[in-house]
Amino acid sequence: MANHVLLNNVEHKNLKIQPELVTQPYQQAMCIPVYPAEARLAQAHYPLLFARNEQGAFQLVALTGVKQGENVFIKAGQWDAPYRPLVVEKGPFLIGRNAPDSEQLSIHVDMDHPCVSEEHGEPVFLSHGGNTDYIDHIGNILSTLHENQPKHQLLVDLCDELQLIESMVLDIEHPGQSPHRLSGFFTINEEALAALGGEQLNLLHEQGLLEIVYMLLASQAQINTLMHRRADRRET
Repeated sequence: MANHVLLNNVEHKNLKIQPELVTQPYQQAMCIPVYPAEARLAQAHYPLLFARNEQGAFQLVALTGVKQGENVFIKAGQWDAPYRPLVVEKGPFLIGRNAPDSEQLSIHVDMDHPCVSEEHGEPVFLSHGGNTDYIDHIGNILSTLHENQPKHQLLVDLCDELQLIESMVLDIEHPGQSPHRLSGFFTINEEALAALGGEQLNLLHEQGLLEIVYMLLASQAQINTLMHRRADRRET
């Protein structure tokens, strides 16, 4: 159960973050939300797909496993990839409003997150109350995530409008094991993309989305990487 509170340098002067525990809530996540600003880095390591969120809307995700409760990018309890999605990297922090009727946004912290401590880890505040480089870095991550919400929605809306999103089914077989079918995810329809006219392509380009769409297509090559990771885990 999350316990979100407004971060401040008085009540939380001794707050520390244990880096080795930051990823713990995602260690059994088969997919993790990602956003347009990180597509270039994420596509080099993960298949980037669309999935339906709890409200039924499309959310761009990095695929990290092929079954519920499986994340093949975890090794010996630690994240085993050069790039971690921003929602993982931010740890227990999030942007929230100071009050329900306030427009001002501030950093909040989940005090029940397993990485939060007062004894061990990376300090959030300096001894005189100023910000550490760590919390400034977290602030930049949170700003990026917040500012990317409209662009993510535009990506979903335009891809849907241009009929570029199609469902994906992946049949997985391992020797000596029952076949498994991965479903419930969506990808870019390459034929539909190739059939777009100049005006439609220009629309995607003007919105800064055409490059991202091609990155999503390119990321499908990482499905093989994911499957090799999965096979290696079963052999060890």
